[in-house]
Amino acid sequence: MGSPDQEYGRQLNGMGGGVSSLSKICVVGPASPEQRAQGIAVEYTFVQVGVRDSSIDYSGNCGNLSSMIGVFASDEDMDMCARPAPGATHHTVRSFNTNTQKVIDTTFPVRDSVAALDYEEVSIAGVPGKASTIVMEFVNPAGARTGKLLPSGSPLDQLEIPISGDETRSIRVSYVDATNPTIFVGSSELSQFLSLDEYIAGSSSAAAMRVSDTLEVIRQRGAARMGLDPSAQAQPKIALLSTPDKADSEVDIAIHALSMGVLHRAVPMTVGLCLGVAAHVPGTLAWEIMQQARRVSGRDEEMVRIRHPGGLVDVGAEFTEEGAVKNAKVVRTGRRLMRGVVWW
Repeated sequence: MGSPDQEYGRQLNGMGGGVSSLSKICVVGPASPEQRAQGIAVEYTFVQVGVRDSSIDYSGNCGNLSSMIGVFASDEDMDMCARPAPGATHHTVRSFNTNTQKVIDTTFPVRDSVAALDYEEVSIAGVPGKASTIVMEFVNPAGARTGKLLPSGSPLDQLEIPISGDETRSIRVSYVDATNPTIFVGSSELSQFLSLDEYIAGSSSAAAMRVSDTLEVIRQRGAARMGLDPSAQAQPKIALLSTPDKADSEVDIAIHALSMGVLHRAVPMTVGLCLGVAAHVPGTLAWEIMQQARRVSGRDEEMVRIRHPGGLVDVGAEFTEEGAVKNAKVVRTGRRLMRGVVWW
């Protein structure tokens, strides 16, 4: 990947792209006989690689990379459970993620019983042009790392954070673990004592750096509350939620998410899926914001529409009558870019 690149942070001496979202690996292999008996075709391990250091983190999963696991398994003849039926136009591959011990189904177009990702069907925010539709369904996504949908046992918690000197401030947070554990914080509360606008704009001012430091304190203290390792930067994620602007009448929630301590240019898809689940859990910050937005917009859709820095994304979640999360769903796109050998 070209890490560690402590001096430049660009990973030019490797396959990385100089930002956390482009410094990732999936190690893929055939399912075990026991897994195949459960309909699982392939298993994979997600690896987050540090850019400036040599850290390797296995604590989470990546939604965008997960969307291509089924296609890759099909292309590499790893899908031994069931090949596409003759004449089929779509095929579903069930994969097992070793990081979260969760099952993910991906459905993609096929032609002549092989993956055919050359259709210009749909576009997604942050990716130019159109590509084939890949439907991702995270099966039973709750408790991916902590074993609980609400690790603290409550949809809403109070967290004390330092302001200056001995001064502290109490803020409301929601700890939610679905696809990836995430700490949701309300932007409106933080903006009362921090320069969020400068931080979101990418300013390097002292005020913006203070926001970054404060968010890391929140993430570390939240990690401890969730029973996770505060020193592992990849988990939990942290995201700022806000009510959409009045002009965004079709949007339910706006989000700015961090990845490895850096403000993400879009939204990590596992965070988006976690938000889609949280928005349907009464009492969470996400639920409060969506209820407020829908009272204004009159929207009554099952899918939650999220505004992130790169555009819009719709995510969905299905619950049982008892309130357990059956699945979380999102549409992605994909195509094969290259095949080759990496020397190291």
